[in-house]
Amino acid sequence: MRIARKGFTLVEILIVVVILGILAAIVVPQFTSASQSAVKGALQTQLKTIESQIELYRVNESGALPHNDATSALGQAADADGNGSWGVMVSDEYMKDEPFNGFVKTSIVETGDDVTVDDAMIADAAWVDTDPGWLYDTTSGRCFAYGFDPNEVKLANEAGYNP
Repeated sequence: MRIARKGFTLVEILIVVVILGILAAIVVPQFTSASQSAVKGALQTQLKTIESQIELYRVNESGALPHNDATSALGQAADADGNGSWGVMVSDEYMKDEPFNGFVKTSIVETGDDVTVDDAMIADAAWVDTDPGWLYDTTSGRCFAYGFDPNEVKLANEAGYNP
């Protein structure tokens, strides 16, 4: 008399593992692409919000840009490298919180004169977690997200990016 065994054979288990591997190979790249798209969308939205709030500040302060506020200047030194906080933009409630750059993983803003998108696009994959997330032009009031080109809607780590 033959004893009935319950369970799966090795071949059946291997077939299931192979099928799961194929599914994972198809699904994982789609999540990565969706993640990049989410970061780009968030940066686009934040840049529009920041620029509209800077313009609102300028209107309320008779043409003065946030950086010119002596008590809580945007970009006021917050760390040893001279990179700063969002200062008056948050303290006077033009923005609820400091904006977070999801590409370089920080809220720190750096200020400069006559900056461009090219200045902000110097970020690369090595930048993540080490440098400022935002670049603010003190002469024009424009703001840029490090590692993001709003004209091309491209992150610095995407294919075809050439600094």
